[in-house]
This record gives sequence, C-alpha cells and structure tokens, in this order.
Amino acid sequence: QVQLVESGGGLVQAGGSLRLSCAASGRTVSNYGMGWFRQAPGKEREFVAAISWSGSHTTYADSVKGRCTISRDNAKNTMYLQMNSLKPEDTAVYYCAARLGRSLYELKIVPTDYDYWGQGTQVTVSS
Repeated sequence: QVQLVESGGGLVQAGGSLRLSCAASGRTVSNYGMGWFRQAPGKEREFVAAISWSGSHTTYADSVKGRCTISRDNAKNTMYLQMNSLKPEDTAVYYCAARLGRSLYELKIVPTDYDYWGQGTQVTVSS
C-alpha cells in the first residue's frame, strides 16, 4: 500500500504563489506515475498535472499551463506542484495521486486511472 500526504496549501492573494508537496510512504513510488487533481465546491474532480516515473515527462491542464510546474524527487519519495500567478478560480482542494506505472513515459489525466490518493490540501485564492 502507498500512503500519500499533501501539504503546502493555504490562503494566498491573487497573483501569489504556493508550493504543494505530496509525501509518499509505505513503498517507494519511483516506478509510479503521479498526478495532481483539484476539486472545487460543487464541481467534479479535475486534472491539474501529471508526471512520469523519472520526471522526464509532464503534462498540464490548459487552465494551469504556464503557471504551474510539477516535479518529483524520487530519493525523497515526494512530488511537488509549484503554483504561480494564482487566480481565485484556482481555489479548490488539491489532491495528489499515484499509479503503479505500466510504462516508463505514461501520463494519466483521468482520476479513475490512479490507484492511491491523498486526503487533500485546501488552496484558497482571494481576489
């Protein structure tokens, strides 16, 4: 089993930045694809960013492209999401997810493709 714990959320003004972390435990996730999703009140969970095993491949939702950077440090069993130029519409609970990799470069953007989830961290962006 893999346990995921997010941290780094909080309240920030529009235009500000936050860095989310996702710490994995239970087993190494170096061969797991990982991703970030978010869910705003009354809305479905939506894809934010995904990263491959080694971190060499990434993909982003159009809504965050150019403002967010996903990365991972397999030595620390941790994934990150650097978010810049935050907007009020970025307000949501942010979840990290992990999927035992089937191929080295795969990137998954559908929530049901992931095997493990964290509890989420709240990000609130004030206008």
